[in-house]
Amino acid sequence: MIANARRLLLLLILGCLLQTAVAAEFTADVKARNNLVQVALGRAKADLIIRGATVLNVFTAQWEENQDIVIAGERIAWVGAASTWPGTATEIVSAKGLWAVPGFGESHKHIESTYLTPEYEAALVIPFGNTWTVEDSHEVSNVVGMQNVSYWLKAEDAGSPLKIFPSIGSATPPTVYESGGGYYAYDEMAKFLDQDHRVISLGEVMDWPAVSNLNAPGHQRIWEMMQAAWDKRGVVEGHGSGLVKPDEINAFAAAGLSSDHESKLPDEGWEKLRRGVFMEIRVDTARVLFPYLKEKGLKDWTNVSVTTDDRDVQATLQLGSMDYNIRTAIESGVPTNIAYQLGSYNTARHFNIDHLVGSIAPGRYADVVLLSNPDKVAIDSVYANGKLAAKGRNYLLKIPKIDYPAWATNTINIGRAIKPDDFVIKALPGRTEMNVAILEPFYFEPALQTMSLPVKDGVLSANPAAGIIKAAMVDRYHGTAATSKMFWKNVGPVTPKSALASSQSHDLHNIWVIGNDDTAMATAVNAVAGLGGGWALVSNGKVIATVKLEIAGLMSKRPVAEVAKEVEALFNAADQMKWIGNPGLPERMRFAFLTASPWKWQLVAPYQGNPGGLVNVTTGETHAIAW
Repeated sequence: MIANARRLLLLLILGCLLQTAVAAEFTADVKARNNLVQVALGRAKADLIIRGATVLNVFTAQWEENQDIVIAGERIAWVGAASTWPGTATEIVSAKGLWAVPGFGESHKHIESTYLTPEYEAALVIPFGNTWTVEDSHEVSNVVGMQNVSYWLKAEDAGSPLKIFPSIGSATPPTVYESGGGYYAYDEMAKFLDQDHRVISLGEVMDWPAVSNLNAPGHQRIWEMMQAAWDKRGVVEGHGSGLVKPDEINAFAAAGLSSDHESKLPDEGWEKLRRGVFMEIRVDTARVLFPYLKEKGLKDWTNVSVTTDDRDVQATLQLGSMDYNIRTAIESGVPTNIAYQLGSYNTARHFNIDHLVGSIAPGRYADVVLLSNPDKVAIDSVYANGKLAAKGRNYLLKIPKIDYPAWATNTINIGRAIKPDDFVIKALPGRTEMNVAILEPFYFEPALQTMSLPVKDGVLSANPAAGIIKAAMVDRYHGTAATSKMFWKNVGPVTPKSALASSQSHDLHNIWVIGNDDTAMATAVNAVAGLGGGWALVSNGKVIATVKLEIAGLMSKRPVAEVAKEVEALFNAADQMKWIGNPGLPERMRFAFLTASPWKWQLVAPYQGNPGGLVNVTTGETHAIAW
């Protein structure tokens, strides 16, 4: 009996020791919230009070006058009537006469399209009210592969106040006909969601043929990624471009694709909204959709957001960022208080991060935009993570210095210098003319266009006077410089011996080039490779403008003004040239090689079984360039 008692005592002691041994270490978030409790109760000192503002309460969609926002560290501890909080603070800032709204958040953005790395993106967009971004990462993911999440979190971990929530790129690679720097399926998606709590979703699922067709080559991979997202409690984002029929919209929603940023027609947007699809609305759509939603009597706007998607640094400096989208929503008839919810709280709820961002409320990051006129989105100042980050258009915080590793900087692997011969399209012996396949920007039809071109000296050449140029895609990943080329119409330079090349080629980001002269095309591609990625414009045989994008061939870790100046110089140089159709740089060509729905025929880099690279990405059918 005594022996049994001793055993019981030993077991009790061992149990206590084990309990002590496995006690969880509190995370930074839990430690911060422990402190917030004490500050809210007036037991601990706050760092800052923003006093006397009229605060937008996004939970009730009401403006609340003469409110204090009490901040401890990076978070909000207390919100309520001015001068009624029982504690003390190190600093009090008067916001009397100003309106306070939550920091703006992007529901769907490719930071890569600004041309800036995240630490410089912060300096660009925070003065416009943006304090957080859901980054759809299938641009850089196709370059850096499994380093994707590490890349996006580097800046914030180094002290940048812009909070980035990676949405893992489903289009990695975009189709089975393309191969780049990354390949994601179930295991990769699961690892990303386990890697960091800031990873919140699977990015826009664009390959609708693979989703909807059971026998499509990409069906297994894309559904694996979707399953991994659900298994790890992530959100699955959609891309419903061209899906406008009721059966297609129902199928899109039934697949579990929770959002769409590609709606263009107002009735399309309404029908998707009616079926539970979260709408992420760009400016061009907002101007037609929002009046339509009001006309239809929409009562609940919580499943609608605004977002920029793609906007480069120069355009952002000229137009603004999310402030421009919110202003457009107001001008399109959305009530002012609701418009700010479209730019903050609605998105936070959709991605299940509303405990962190999207509102001026206890426990959330202290992201506060102070406005002098809410109807005009006139920004006085911006607080991010509890610090005054911008006053007017001036960014006030230090930009962290980040030394990006080789996997981010050495990404152009052509393997050799490109030669003019790489772009020659030879004719068959004895022919005086030949049929050729023709594409043009944003051509979505299932039937491939063809035409006849004359043969001169055994080759087929561009004819800019007739609106015909050459387009080519150069593999940047495998060291082979494999090149596909064909003829395009209604785009390109008329000025002799000219070409334009870029390593921004959504979504795989091989190097594309258009031109009217083989030597000029080679010069442009080699210039891009020499930059480590970017843009190169050649006129009369000379490189006349470049934009250096040395990070993944997509972004630059340089100050906003410096990169914007290069972009502006590129456009200005292009304005001095002659172009087919509309004058000026065809900047939208960086999106013209997309292999997502609703595109059909596209030119990709050569792959096994298709050295010409021309493929119908919905069916896998290939076609000769000339015959």
